[in-house]
Amino acid sequence: MASRINAPFSFWSQNPVLIKLDSPLDNAKQKFDSIVIVSSDVSKINLPESSFLNGYLQLLKHQKQYDSAFEDVETFLSPNISGNENIKKLVYSPTGPLDRHYDDARRFIEASNKGIRRLLKAGGKRPILAVLYEDSGSIGFDKYEQYNIASLLGAAEAIYVPLEIREDVPEKAAKIEILGYTSFGSISIPVLSSIELGRIMCRDIGGSDPERMAAPNVATYVKELFANTPVQVEVIDNSKIIEKEYPLLGAVNRAAKGVKRHSGCVIFLTYEPEGSYDKTVVLVGKGVTYDTGGADIKAGGVMAGMHRDKCGASAVAGFLQTVAELKPKGVKVIGAMSMVRNSVGSDCYVSDEIVTSRAGVRVRVGNTDAEGRMAMADVLCHMKEKVLENKEPNPCLFTIATLTGHACLAVGDGYTIIMENGPAALDNVGRKIQNAGHLIGDPFEVSTIRREDYEHHKGKSEYEDLLQCNNAPSSRTPRGHQSPAAFLIMSSGLDKHDINSEIPLKYSHVDIASSSGPFPGLPTGSPIPAFTASFIL
Repeated sequence: MASRINAPFSFWSQNPVLIKLDSPLDNAKQKFDSIVIVSSDVSKINLPESSFLNGYLQLLKHQKQYDSAFEDVETFLSPNISGNENIKKLVYSPTGPLDRHYDDARRFIEASNKGIRRLLKAGGKRPILAVLYEDSGSIGFDKYEQYNIASLLGAAEAIYVPLEIREDVPEKAAKIEILGYTSFGSISIPVLSSIELGRIMCRDIGGSDPERMAAPNVATYVKELFANTPVQVEVIDNSKIIEKEYPLLGAVNRAAKGVKRHSGCVIFLTYEPEGSYDKTVVLVGKGVTYDTGGADIKAGGVMAGMHRDKCGASAVAGFLQTVAELKPKGVKVIGAMSMVRNSVGSDCYVSDEIVTSRAGVRVRVGNTDAEGRMAMADVLCHMKEKVLENKEPNPCLFTIATLTGHACLAVGDGYTIIMENGPAALDNVGRKIQNAGHLIGDPFEVSTIRREDYEHHKGKSEYEDLLQCNNAPSSRTPRGHQSPAAFLIMSSGLDKHDINSEIPLKYSHVDIASSSGPFPGLPTGSPIPAFTASFIL
């Protein structure tokens, strides 16, 4: 199994499908059978006379005269350019306008993705992606400065093949043989490949079905992929240890632990750079391999797709994969994956139970379908303790989760929401990541945790300190995506490390319910690009 798992990684890193081409292309064009051209307006593009793309550009300019929708949809042509007889397929994929203040690098991601997908439908196997863009200076600054990385991330998503297909249908293990890339700008291939390797890992874990990526299989996959890398892996899978050290997670795991292949675990991933470091990034991810809702079962056909509730933990693993490839200096990265299946059965946890968290906080369960915060809270507490015990420099803690439907209603599809505690807000953690994500096409919105969110989770009787959740869906709960952040802060003991404490700790909650990808469809790998741009690049 290891060789099949590792195949896509060697495909990208040891035997790259991606070749950066300079113009003129010399004899490199002989390797390719097709071209995808991405531009905002072909009529405004001028190439050097020596560029072999000129013939295709002129063909597109001619076609535009007769097609009023030319800059709105993908166009497929079969060119016949003298000297370039090998290239039989041409796709033009427009970005749309780039001079609007509200646009961002997703224009390039989407155009490249659509162009490559159209080319694949036409049977292309060895395409060149040519992104023809130059900053006009019309908006005062180049907000598309990362357009090369954005374009290639869009193309890479189009050629990704799911893990289960690579394993079970080997003849479909690759959609293309080689990808050429040319543009007016420069690009670091190692950076691009590292981000995509992380996203591949994230998609493999997050997108695979609940049996292929049940918690024990996730642990096996992670250990194999991080073998012989700078990332150290530790797996805690003893249910008695989990119940003692992570009692909230242990409660969720009760119904699953009796089925060995479903039993939960906590996976720790640690990257420590060579030499000294002056910042520490700590990530805790929600890894619910399947969410039935538990005793508060998801009824009415809304359970389908719940194998994707592990995309937070998947993103943590993927980010560590990117870090392992780039080997950044000056930053330590610690990841924790809270892997559990929210099963229903005679031993499942139920509403009204009171469970004391690792931080000593009495939590009354309000709804078993709010299991994600239960899975992460004690692991977050553990990470807080490690940061303090080891006196890690400049720590920045995060939880990452497909946590609430409210996040999807609040910001719409494709956007990650980040919420900061006091110390993180003072350091503008959310804005910094938002700005980095904006440039690379991984957009964030910043929400605020307010006093109502803390009040919402305070115990309603003298029995409990906190109420885990009300009994309404988050989508029908006012401030439904903000209040869980307050719960995580209080249940983990991070409320003792706010701006008014002796040791303030920066903490942000990241809800990727809206940005993790559609179902049916592929996981996006968000927020790996934004975190890489913010903390590594």
